Parts: sequence; C-alpha cells; structure tokens
Amino acid sequence: MQPELRHLRYLLAVAEHASFTRAAEELRIAQPTLSQQVKQLEKALGTQLVDRGGRSVRLTDAGETYARYARRALRDLAAGERAVLDVQDLSRGRLRLAVTPTFTSYLTGPLIAGFHDLHPGIDVEVRELPQDRIEAELLTDRLDLGIAFHGVHLPGVEAAELFTETLGLVVGPAHPLAGRTEPLSAAELSSHQLALLSGDFATRLHVDAYVAEHRVRPRIAVEANAVGALTEIVRRTALATVLPDAVARDHPFLSPVPLSPALPARGVALLRRAAGYRSAAAAAFTGLATRWGAQEAGQPIG
Repeated sequence: MQPELRHLRYLLAVAEHASFTRAAEELRIAQPTLSQQVKQLEKALGTQLVDRGGRSVRLTDAGETYARYARRALRDLAAGERAVLDVQDLSRGRLRLAVTPTFTSYLTGPLIAGFHDLHPGIDVEVRELPQDRIEAELLTDRLDLGIAFHGVHLPGVEAAELFTETLGLVVGPAHPLAGRTEPLSAAELSSHQLALLSGDFATRLHVDAYVAEHRVRPRIAVEANAVGALTEIVRRTALATVLPDAVARDHPFLSPVPLSPALPARGVALLRRAAGYRSAAAAAFTGLATRWGAQEAGQPIG
C-alpha cells in the first residue's frame, strides 16, 4: 500500500492532539477508523510511528521524523493548489490576512474596503491575532500576510515597514484634562486613573515600558481587551487612556493630551513568510498597503 494524503493528515492530527479520540473528533471520523488508518501507514512504512503505551499518545522518533516531511508535503501541496487557482488578472483568488488587535480600529476597514473595491472577485479572510501568533501562522502557511509591529521577528518571517504609528494620552469630555494644550509631564500621570488595554496587547506593553522608564505608577482602574470598549469607557468616565493617534482622530469625543516626553513611536510592518509562494492577491494587497502607508506618513504616492 502506498501512503495517501489522508494518512498524512490523520497522523498529524494524532500528533497535534496527543489523542486518537480528540483527533477523530476534529477529523469527524470514528476513532477505530482513525486508529486503523494510522496502523496502515505504519505497515506501509515498516516502522512504528505512534507510541500508544503512555497516558497520552505521542510520536516515536521515527514518527517525529516522518511528521516533519508530512507537514512540509501538505504545506507544499496547499501552496500548489493556490498557485493553480491563482489568476494573475485577479478576477478570482483568496487572501488570508491577520492583524494585531489595535489595527482593526482604524487600518483594517480602509484597507479591506479599498482592496475589495479594486478586486471584488478575491475572497478575503481577516483574522485578529497577537503578533506571535501571526508569525507562527505565517511560518505554517496558514496566512499569506500579517500586519503587526516592526522589530525582532521569528526566523523565516520578513517585514516591510509601512508607516510609523504614534501613541498619545486621550481623555473623554468628562475628564478635567479635556481641552488641555499644555504638555502633561510623565510624573503627573501618577495622579490620574487610567483605562488601558490588557497585557496581551502590544500597545499595553508599550505603555508599561514608558511608565517603567519614567518611574511613574498611575493607577490602572480598568483593563479592556477591545479598543471599542476602551473608547466607550473613556467617553463616559473621567478615566484617561493611551491609544494610537489614528484611533483618537476617528472619535471626535476623545481629546488628545500632549505628554512630555511623548510616548515613543513604533513602526508598523507588513509581514510574510520569506520563502513562501506569493500569490497575485497577496502582491496586490502588498502594493495597496504600501501606498496607504506612504499616505499615512505624508509621503507622495507613486
């Protein structure tokens, strides 16, 4: 018997879940059928691939070695299928994109709307993920592109900077700092209560680094895991927050308060797998995002 694609998928599902039962549930087949298929693969290869003797199922050394090639083969086949379906005139195709959470508030909408207007035949899948997940998904070919922050990236991920994002202190109409034009010192932050994004956001890590550098300890009264919730909280309370300037511009009820020193800016980058197949849809979106970034930075668009 020659191994078939289903055998590879079944083995990898067992490896991922460390369980025949959970793998069968994901694959939507009966557990005995899954077990039989894996045994067929072991017989075809003449070696044991799965250690079934412990509390959980795990791959043997031979299984780990074979699984590496199986993952690569399935990834290459998926890329080949996309290449066959990829029409260079962009009349059809698919784009898989992920963005870090704060970008959904001001960047995702304009970019996807502009891309859809230009290429309505392209199906677009947009996901909101933390940056480490975006890079991992790029490397396993589950994404075509990601938008995140410039910095140190995983090996195999390449980044092209799009524009520089600035952050600022923002308050709502009920806050005593609303309308203030004189810069607020970092030390004065300690006398104000803040509503901030939770610690799994890159923006929050940026704010935490700023207050640590300037040795101030403002009280964090509210943490939120969505920018929309945060803007509504600040709008209705006397709490201040830190958001990208582009978000504040889109909400007329929010008032920026200058900080001295200002929060450091950060580079926004378009990420892709360095050695991956680049579809026509991905190339078109890259061009659009690059032009949008140049416009955001105030540069001429060619």
